[in-house]
Amino acid sequence: MWGFIIALISGALMSVQGVFNTGVTKQTSTWLASAWVALSGFAVAFILWLIFERNQAGIMSLAKVDDKYMLLGGVIGAFITWTVIKSMASLGPAKAVLLIVISQLLVAYVIELIGLFGVEKSEFEWTKLIGIIIACVGFVVFQWQK
Repeated sequence: MWGFIIALISGALMSVQGVFNTGVTKQTSTWLASAWVALSGFAVAFILWLIFERNQAGIMSLAKVDDKYMLLGGVIGAFITWTVIKSMASLGPAKAVLLIVISQLLVAYVIELIGLFGVEKSEFEWTKLIGIIIACVGFVVFQWQK
């Protein structure tokens, strides 16, 4: 149950963050806004690590990560911030988030099917493909205009 609640909170926070970041971009620039997001996020994460997890995993544990490409999450995060800002500015928050979620769902399912990045490989299920198709149809209906 907690997983569902946390996922719903995550989705809500992502939508609000996208709107905030787009607002900052309108008054500054895209990459400056992205840099601010990364810097302020780093500061909060670092402080929370110091308070809650410092004894659990030291900074040097990052050097021990087996697959070094996994350390590129922050780099990917910079481009996520940029793409969210740009898509929200051009499509509006609702359409942008709907397309972002459809893309996330599709890519996540492919990752599971192939077993990429150390994720346990899963079997193809038609119901999941139908769910993705329904989400795509939902986007078409969502943007339908009279």
